[in-house]
Amino acid sequence: TGRGHLERPQRLTAIVSYLKQKGIYQQLALIKPFPASTDWIETIHSKKYIAHVKRICGKGSKTTLDTGDTAICPDSYEVARMAVGGVLAAVDAVMERKVANAFCAVRPPGHHATRDRGMGFCIFNNVAIAARYVQKKYGLRKVLIVDWDVHHGNGTQNAFYEDATVLYFGTHQYPFYPGTGSADESGRGKGKGFTVNVPLPAGTGDKKFIEVFEKVLKPAALRFKPDFILISAGFDAHKDDLLGQMRVTERGFARMTAIVMEIADRTCEGRIVSVLEGGYNLKAIARSIAAHINVFRGKAVSEALPVPVHTLTTYSIANVQKMTSRAPRIWPARAQNLPLNSESPRI
Repeated sequence: TGRGHLERPQRLTAIVSYLKQKGIYQQLALIKPFPASTDWIETIHSKKYIAHVKRICGKGSKTTLDTGDTAICPDSYEVARMAVGGVLAAVDAVMERKVANAFCAVRPPGHHATRDRGMGFCIFNNVAIAARYVQKKYGLRKVLIVDWDVHHGNGTQNAFYEDATVLYFGTHQYPFYPGTGSADESGRGKGKGFTVNVPLPAGTGDKKFIEVFEKVLKPAALRFKPDFILISAGFDAHKDDLLGQMRVTERGFARMTAIVMEIADRTCEGRIVSVLEGGYNLKAIARSIAAHINVFRGKAVSEALPVPVHTLTTYSIANVQKMTSRAPRIWPARAQNLPLNSESPRI
């Protein structure tokens, strides 16, 4: 991405370094990524767009893709294929019961990428492709996508907006980039009610996020009864992030993880793959992901929180814990009916 860009390689090296320092990395099962085939990428993106990305990256003369906010280099096409493949490899590992769940530290992120357009630092939509992979390779019908990135996952929403087999649930700062994600965006046609957006104002912290997960996500997900859960795990809602203006802490991310795990345990035999999206403060992202992974490893929220250290690190990894009919319309609580004025103290 070039010098000074927020979506930079150091995001990944910071994660791995911190996990090693805390003794977590050594306890994880590492999953080897592979470059995703274009057949799988085409389940979400058009052939024309995929060829465009390959061509423009191959020229080596362009530094941005399409909208001007997604940096590229000559290797970006292959790196993006590898990011998708890393997530698909994690799905394989979970389905083959090699791990109980997985976290994928991959870049570039994906949830803004639409069928024909890369934007918001995203080239291919890693999570959306993984949802189709789950359905087409393993025959699982219903997939829940939980997106807690500070920015609305417009690309993921668009991919499944008329689809009743994928429940997209998003919490995000609003109004904010990319301008979508209002509570009124709830799906279309057969997909009506299967998009659940909970837009939140700047300054929202742990207490409100946890309330939304308990009162909106959980009942909707339990009614939907997913066969597999994917998390678009952006950590840019952290109080120290460089782009977002939210107030979430490591404790908040750990509690949200625990709620999603509870849903998975009750509906789909614990099958979860979590995929890195945003998060640009290196210390905050490393600490938050450590807490996230610790909950995946079975630790209580209070035990999952890392003690801060001052040096950090990652490359593409996946993680985790040792093996231990048509959906009804789902909108149990309108987001705008939730009170938005109570905030938790800084933790």
